[in-house]
Amino acid sequence: MINHLKNCQLCHRHCKADRLDGNTGFCHAGKNIKIAKVCLHTWEEPCISGSNGSGTIFFSNCNLKCNFCQNYEISANGFGKEVSVERLSEIFLFQQNQGAHNINLVTPTHYIPQIIQALDIAKSQGLNLPVLFNTNSYETISALKALKGYIDVYLPYLKYFNNKYSIKYSNAPDYFIHATKAIEEMFNQVGSVAFDKNGLITKGVIIRHLMLPGLLFDSKKIIDYIYNTFGDSVYISIMNQYTPLYKAYKFPEINKPLNSKHYNSFINYCISLGIKNAFIQSTGTCSKNFVPHFDLQGI
Repeated sequence: MINHLKNCQLCHRHCKADRLDGNTGFCHAGKNIKIAKVCLHTWEEPCISGSNGSGTIFFSNCNLKCNFCQNYEISANGFGKEVSVERLSEIFLFQQNQGAHNINLVTPTHYIPQIIQALDIAKSQGLNLPVLFNTNSYETISALKALKGYIDVYLPYLKYFNNKYSIKYSNAPDYFIHATKAIEEMFNQVGSVAFDKNGLITKGVIIRHLMLPGLLFDSKKIIDYIYNTFGDSVYISIMNQYTPLYKAYKFPEINKPLNSKHYNSFINYCISLGIKNAFIQSTGTCSKNFVPHFDLQGI
């Protein structure tokens, strides 16, 4: 699998960069894994964070680089520290030893080959937690197929329905087409959502959608697709935490918080469709205080 870095096509940028020879593509990731923070994350959905927290690894660099990304310090600016595959496996085991409910891989697409190697090592040494893949859904099907058997829970974002928005805000042509194919492959791998006796997720798919200001109609089209395709077999996380950061100031229409009336209207729309398996957020989530402090903790 590591040879995939020789002619990298893990995502739909299809850069074909020879990362083994020190080159990088759109994501700016090279041969080595780069991480910005390791922690027990308590701000995920309740079935992920539980009482102890989710064993989260924030990977540096990104294959999408949205203009409004709250984690732009690591996704776009590349802040982080390079680690070996062996060190990543140690981090997995460390998270398990400190009581994490799961291993949560955040923005991991561009490191899939190295992650697989690290998981092989860690599992041979006793790693037995559910592994979560927290992604923007812009990876190729071949990259996802390599993960079969390694990932227990997929946490894909479905960001845009209309191509004009995915191009404008993420420079990602045909995002909806690629992302929905990716999510369908994820579901084919892990199936319907399952929980343990404590209500913690053990397998399945939670599709996240972050509402953007002014895009209520786009959000409705996304929900229509999710419910028509998967019904109650997946959970949906409907997020109102949009905070205008990074390059959002260049786009006046999204350089503002989400209108709470639009969010409430969207929730009512979901209820009218019959959606039951969903997480929603309360008010007060539009704050820089919810952006992780990337300080190389745990690396």
